Amino acid sequence: MADAHAKPNHDYHLVNPSPWPFLGSIGALVTAVGGVCLMQYLKAGNFPVFGHNIANPWLFFIGLIIVLYTMFAWWSDTIKEAHEGHHTRVVSLHLRYGMIMFIASEVMFFVAWFWAFFDASLFPGEAAQYARTTFTGGVWPPKGLEVLDPFHLPLYNTIILLTSGTTVTWAHHSLLHGDRKGLINGLVLTVGLGMLFTMVQAYEYMHAPFAFKDSIYGATFFMATGFHGFHVIIGTIFLLVCLVRAMRGDFTPKQHFGFEAAAWYWHFVDVVWLFLFSCIYVWASNGALIEAH
Repeated sequence: MADAHAKPNHDYHLVNPSPWPFLGSIGALVTAVGGVCLMQYLKAGNFPVFGHNIANPWLFFIGLIIVLYTMFAWWSDTIKEAHEGHHTRVVSLHLRYGMIMFIASEVMFFVAWFWAFFDASLFPGEAAQYARTTFTGGVWPPKGLEVLDPFHLPLYNTIILLTSGTTVTWAHHSLLHGDRKGLINGLVLTVGLGMLFTMVQAYEYMHAPFAFKDSIYGATFFMATGFHGFHVIIGTIFLLVCLVRAMRGDFTPKQHFGFEAAAWYWHFVDVVWLFLFSCIYVWASNGALIEAH
């Protein structure tokens, strides 16, 4: 009788039925329903359905815990399979395809925010949009609105992110050449720069001369830059996990997809920021009243 734990002799690996896709879908459903309940609870204190109040604000957090646990357990299993030798050439290729498709979906995500921004900025006085014309005065940025100086904190953050792209590339090349010390140092610098970017952006938000609810300018600005900031936080956590794994000696020059995926994600975040800086900070501030420092 063949050993059930023996390594398969084919070029792919079929894992045992995993509970994580099913559990993750349940967690996502509970989180979505809980999010609606939470918003209704914060707004009115109740959410009646068929005469019953189901607005439990804890439902959202229960779903979120399920999702986070699923992410941790599923990725732990993936790492375990890699150490056991199950990440064959075909499996590794499919993991890369999956990451590429994920980044493509993220690109579409940001296209939505850029679409909203350019629709409002290129057509501030559109006749069919009476409310928009009222708020903008028919010009962009809206008439009388004070905006951020693009060559102050936004420029600092641009330099920080571009530098972090250099350090993560240094870490990658160090790994490919078996330089473990260079890998760790590069990741330490990249994680530190990611944290610095978040702190600078948080300071910028706290001192912004406009708010989310002030106008369509504030709404499009904070949605685009805020979600990018959220992705920076996710990318920083991603790289921090890679740093811990690098210190444990998990990565080798031939097998390091976890780090490679994190580097792809980080470069994607860098490119999106360049578009944000060029369009929303620099171009959209042209002719506007700049905030005094």
